[in-house]
Amino acid sequence: MAAFNFEEYFQSKFSERLFQDPDASENHMTAATRLLEKKREMLELEQALSAQKEAFQMKMASLNSRREELDKKELSLRGSLMKFNQFLIETDIKKQRAEKKANNERQEKEQKVEEAEAKMAEREKLTSFLEKQRKVSEREKVYRSYMERVIEKSGEFQELKDILRKHDTLSSNLGDMIEKSTVMTDRLDSMKQEYYTMITKNDEATMRYTNIIADLTWRKETAMSNHQKWESLWTHIQNTAARNVLLLGRVKMATENIYVQIYKQRGIPAKEAESVDDQLIKIKTYIKDLTDIIVESSKQEKQSKEVFDRLAMPGK
Repeated sequence: MAAFNFEEYFQSKFSERLFQDPDASENHMTAATRLLEKKREMLELEQALSAQKEAFQMKMASLNSRREELDKKELSLRGSLMKFNQFLIETDIKKQRAEKKANNERQEKEQKVEEAEAKMAEREKLTSFLEKQRKVSEREKVYRSYMERVIEKSGEFQELKDILRKHDTLSSNLGDMIEKSTVMTDRLDSMKQEYYTMITKNDEATMRYTNIIADLTWRKETAMSNHQKWESLWTHIQNTAARNVLLLGRVKMATENIYVQIYKQRGIPAKEAESVDDQLIKIKTYIKDLTDIIVESSKQEKQSKEVFDRLAMPGK
């Protein structure tokens, strides 16, 4: 049911009579007419007051219930926000740890790359040295005959086998160097494989942490949006409650004016009522008295008319 517009009713029916002397507007009306008019107005007023009071009580009950629900939701939201803030702090700590770990892994990777490059440079030097030694050995074979003649003239080597033994020693050293070079090459390949594996894992971890950060950012924005929505709703409820309080004040003021007018018409000073309900009871009692007066007046008027009719027609 639509709420009765109490303010418009008072403005159209009672604004002039509440704030002016009622005797000035009722001098030209008969007692019966005034009683009928008062009866009609008081009935309308009673219906309007009853409807407005019921609607106001229903609205206040609804507002109180809604306010309790909002208080509970606000407490729940505050708890959720505290948990979410704690979650963000823990996430920041985990993120810092992950970044620190990634930096350490990147530094270790760079260090291993530098070591691998140093090993490769050393290998190239050894390979170049071995190649030179091989070329020297080839040149020495060419001069075998020359060495034999040298042995004959030299006192350092007694036989050619001494030179060959020396050559075998150098060849053995060359084999050892080649073996070491092969080992270093395998180690270098292993280090390269570890390097590529480390880069792949680092990229996967970076992508995973990026997705986690994006998800947390979305959750934070959603929580902030919900907080703004509930805050706006709470502001709207406060404004609505303020308007209802203002309307209640106007109702109380109009009731007070009617209460004073009743006592003014009776010619006695108005008594101070304890509450608006007491004033409404007094107004209702006054309306009932007026109704009884109107009924009694109607009966007397009817009886007078019957008597007058009988007197006017004596033949009958």
